[in-house]
Amino acid sequence: AAIVKNRNLHSPMYYFICCLAVSDMLVSVSNLLETLFMLLLEHEMMVVQPTTVMHLDNAMDMLICSSLMSSLSFLGVIAIDRYITIFYALRYHSIMTIQRAVTIIVVVWVVSSISSTIFIAYDGKAVILCLVIFFLSMITLIMGLYIHMFSLAHQHARRISSLQRKQSAPHFTSMRGAITLTILLGVFFICWGPFFLHLILILTCPEKPACNCYFRYFNLYLILLICNSVVDPIIYAFR
Repeated sequence: AAIVKNRNLHSPMYYFICCLAVSDMLVSVSNLLETLFMLLLEHEMMVVQPTTVMHLDNAMDMLICSSLMSSLSFLGVIAIDRYITIFYALRYHSIMTIQRAVTIIVVVWVVSSISSTIFIAYDGKAVILCLVIFFLSMITLIMGLYIHMFSLAHQHARRISSLQRKQSAPHFTSMRGAITLTILLGVFFICWGPFFLHLILILTCPEKPACNCYFRYFNLYLILLICNSVVDPIIYAFR
């Protein structure tokens, strides 16, 4: 609402943050709707035909999968956008135009929707493997970009300090950068890691007792994904 109302926020960076918020909201809403639907069925407060239940379950799963993929994608897009801002500052507005930003947004949503439909239609270990590879790729991309940006900021602060002959500036700037980087990557791992570790264990050791014990807490991993929806706006808007 703030982005729509305030013209000063009509820029690619805020459009990407807005899309991240929308995808995070869809993750939460779709998870909560599916949970509510299952509870109503379990307590016999809703009577639905088995075929209808299957179709509704598939629709919910597609919404969850597409929103998860789009959320991860926009986290990566935001990291790339910040990278361009720092390393190509003078050319940023010519590289990341509004038209290109809109194209990126449309592509992310379309690819996420199509991929989730294919994943639900062809359920199996190949689908889980694709999701795990996608997750690991996004982790590598985000970590690489943010660490590179932090390194540049640290070097820049040291050069300024050497020119001004002050030693406090680089330490203070580095600490701020380190704290922000820790928050970004820490929250990402805490919220997304357990869910995708669950998927990895399904592929590697589905029958082992230790893995089965980990599988029992699947609902907790979904709750962490929902919590991520609350934390993301704080990080990417306020921080």
